[in-house]
Amino acid sequence: MNFDQRLELLQQPEINALLLSTLRGLEREALRVNASNGKLAQTAHPAAIGSALTHPQITTDYSEALLEFITDPQPSIPAVMRQLEDTVVYVVQRLGDEVLWANSMPCQLGPDSEIPLAQYGSSHTGRMKTLYREGLGLRYGRAMQCIAGIHFNFSLPDSLWARLRDQDLSPLTLQDYKTRGYMSLIRNFRRQFWLLLYLMGAAPAICKSFVRDRPHKLSPCADGHSLCALLGTSLRMGNLGYQSSAQDAIVVCYNELGSYIGELCKAILTPAYAYEALGLRDAEGRCQQLNTGLLQIENEFYSTIRPKQTTRRGETQLRALAERGVEYIEVRCLDLNPFADLGIDPEQLYFVEAFLLACLLEESPQTTTEEYRDMQANQAAVVYRGRDPQLQLKRFGRSVSLSDWAAQIMRRVGLAAEQLDRAMDTQEYSRSVASMQQRLLDSSLTPSARLLASLEREQLSYQRWMMARSLDISQRLRERTLDAETSALLNRLTRRSLEDQRQLEAAQTGSFDDYLAAYYQQYLKLGRR
Repeated sequence: MNFDQRLELLQQPEINALLLSTLRGLEREALRVNASNGKLAQTAHPAAIGSALTHPQITTDYSEALLEFITDPQPSIPAVMRQLEDTVVYVVQRLGDEVLWANSMPCQLGPDSEIPLAQYGSSHTGRMKTLYREGLGLRYGRAMQCIAGIHFNFSLPDSLWARLRDQDLSPLTLQDYKTRGYMSLIRNFRRQFWLLLYLMGAAPAICKSFVRDRPHKLSPCADGHSLCALLGTSLRMGNLGYQSSAQDAIVVCYNELGSYIGELCKAILTPAYAYEALGLRDAEGRCQQLNTGLLQIENEFYSTIRPKQTTRRGETQLRALAERGVEYIEVRCLDLNPFADLGIDPEQLYFVEAFLLACLLEESPQTTTEEYRDMQANQAAVVYRGRDPQLQLKRFGRSVSLSDWAAQIMRRVGLAAEQLDRAMDTQEYSRSVASMQQRLLDSSLTPSARLLASLEREQLSYQRWMMARSLDISQRLRERTLDAETSALLNRLTRRSLEDQRQLEAAQTGSFDDYLAAYYQQYLKLGRR
């Protein structure tokens, strides 16, 4: 089916109503910084908010100072925002003299020795998580482990997938049809996600300390302490993020789930000269990275969107996908919005959801290697020059202006938004499209332009402006009151997570080396398929 045919199907009342069972969730990261000086917190993950290893809603990402808040899958965007707010408020009120940094690009940073690795205790699982992060620091430097973002998880109900399959007269099982549909969505998303960078990118500036002794192509700001891309959108998504020359050799194919799994397995199992030179162990014989492959595990490959399947304890994501197919997708290209107290606002989520539905409805040809490289080039162009009105992008090998292509995408997103509005009995999806349309007409309305304008207007460095913003947000969040039921629930989760970690460590058996060998055996088996 093409876009119009699928849209017509969704317009049928009984089919449209199935969208009510759509699920979405958030994973929001944020650095802990000292309220007195704006420097990265050196303290351990606070026991008052539970175990980072076992808490279902509050954990850490790469650095010990990089918190991550996780919502449950929710039936509506207001429900997602409520849970995120409750969790963030709960944590902020227990941080003492620390606050959450309001942007994706970090605060002023010292040397790597002052960027603490995330710690997860003495269990094999916990030790592996920390060692993986140590390997990332060895390969890319620890400053990158302080970059924060927001991930949006999205899934459509099986009932809707079943009706789409019936309309297609597909002989595939429901799960295989879902998997193929999600991979189709992912291909279209990767072609068009540059639009999200333009509309929502909020990281055009950094503190100089982030690129200490590193090459870059940024311009100095007037304050003398900051750097920026004058027409840029999201430096987090450019070559200052998780990029390496070694990964340039990896071309991950999203045409089929099998090829996606195969390419990542190959990258994990293929030794990389640069990482072999670093050594699996340091001079004292202590392990300093999980392996010397192009990737330590699949998470090291930084993609703007991922197919996902819920994993079981000790199971790799690739094995879960291979055995049970795609369950949902994870959007990974969203910056923290410093103009929103929670790092993101509902309007953004309404638009992203409509954007994803449009990607699903649209026909999705398979990707060639040439188009793969064009996608990378488009991403880099929008990262550094997204607000240049003359910017040209590559679409199926031909040049097209950003504005012309954006107009075509926005038309389809608007139609998808109308269907979501009908299902959810709201106008918020269409309102979000109208609001984002204004950003296309006037780039000064984008978060990236607003941030740079604020720095210039207030004559502040990135560090000082963002610190003031972080303090303001923290004050507002500290003044909010959690209802008794929510507070009690979060207290129970905190206590239970600490006990769960203790039990896991007490029950630990076997050696860590054996645990790692068994873990990597999963990749070896997948690689032989």
